[in-house]
Amino acid sequence: MYYIGIDLGTSAVKLLLMEESGKICNIVSKEYPLFFPHPGWSEQNPEDWFAQSMEGMKELTKDIDCKEVAGIGFGGQMHGLVTLDENDQVIRPAILWNDGRTQEETEYLNNEIGKDKLSEYTANIAFAGFTAPKILWMKKNEPDKFARIAKIMLPKDYLAYCLSGSFCTDVSDASGMLLLDVKNRCWSKEMMEICGVKEEQLPKLYESWQVVGTLKKSIADELGFSENVKVVAGAGDNAAAAVGTGTVGDGQCNISLGTSGTIFISSKDFGVDENNALHSFCHADGSYHLMGCMLSAASCNKWWAEEILQTKDFAAEQAPIDRLGENRVFFLPYLMGERSPHNNPDARGVFFGMSMDSTRADMTQAVLEGVAFGLRDSLEVARSLGIKIERTKICGGGAKSPLWKKIIANVMNLKVDVLEVEEGPSMGGAMLAAVGCGAYPDVETIGQKLAHVVDTVEPEPELVAKYEERYQKFRKLYPAMKDLF
Repeated sequence: MYYIGIDLGTSAVKLLLMEESGKICNIVSKEYPLFFPHPGWSEQNPEDWFAQSMEGMKELTKDIDCKEVAGIGFGGQMHGLVTLDENDQVIRPAILWNDGRTQEETEYLNNEIGKDKLSEYTANIAFAGFTAPKILWMKKNEPDKFARIAKIMLPKDYLAYCLSGSFCTDVSDASGMLLLDVKNRCWSKEMMEICGVKEEQLPKLYESWQVVGTLKKSIADELGFSENVKVVAGAGDNAAAAVGTGTVGDGQCNISLGTSGTIFISSKDFGVDENNALHSFCHADGSYHLMGCMLSAASCNKWWAEEILQTKDFAAEQAPIDRLGENRVFFLPYLMGERSPHNNPDARGVFFGMSMDSTRADMTQAVLEGVAFGLRDSLEVARSLGIKIERTKICGGGAKSPLWKKIIANVMNLKVDVLEVEEGPSMGGAMLAAVGCGAYPDVETIGQKLAHVVDTVEPEPELVAKYEERYQKFRKLYPAMKDLF
């Protein structure tokens, strides 16, 4: 049997076809437009997501017996606001995770409702990207449209609704709405009241591997699939990627060096740090996870190489770097502000410590180290909660650099495991579908069976000691400059 994973991203939908053994048979990507109607706004048309997903599934399965498709699962961009009226028509374009219009609403939630209350209700504080501030913005600025809302959903859940007719979401994605009582895996009555929404306007909650329905007959006929194809709830993109890398079960860690950077730590137990520096969310394996998210990771290196050095040969820029742990130049990686752990949209990138003998290679090295130090800030918050991490998986474009992996291993003092296949949320979505269809007993089992480690970068005690000294200096720089931002 075959399983389809649909990763609904910000620029494209990526579809993956997987056999029960974990073998990837085909991958298809379909792009759709992103709209910026005002500075700082970011929107998409949900109808575009569905149209491209349908085209993608036809292309994905053109060389197989479509009746062998057993299940469909999702990963997807989190936090987006999708609203439907009583006739299931989209009321307005979806407001995306990277939309910055809700500064007033975010400040109202954090300062007037209060961070302590938000943390008590949802285990998190408000960020501009979260869904609840968007609902408040729509209530204030588009009251006529707000009054028409019959259904509120997240991006990937719109696909599940179109395919199956099930008005659903999963607890990992819902955790990023600021409407979910994360600890108890249910909607927060207090947050619904604050946002002016009723429970019937919110989707039914599922665990990520649970079956929410089967394909509508019209959809099955158009795709050539069986009507018995199971649709599972799926997960938010980071939780789905964690499933794909086998970051499931207690005390597992995954570092993603993508455009943004994340450190994702799975935990059997619910936990919140006292400053809410990390997101505390439900995980797709039925437990919980802590996540630190820095807004600029591999994008720092891309900016430095392409915009400043005017080159795309990243490997050539890294080739002369051979004196790790001895660089006197520091880089603060806050090119787009920062989320974890500082939650400061005004923070900016800084080079510090240059002298007449500083070289181009020193600056490049500082960028790579600055991202590693920034991720270490989030790791330290997790360690302060008593979480013991000894090793991490690594994924994302930046993970293709052997040098960067070595820096990460020694800055973090963690063993860094490199995976044979790293397909992110689309792989995780297909794996969740396989669990939902009964091919595997649970998410932890499939994660352990299908995520194959092919190499491990070990930290070196002498280098760890050098980087410890550098990190202690790095962590003093942001507080010293905070008021200047």
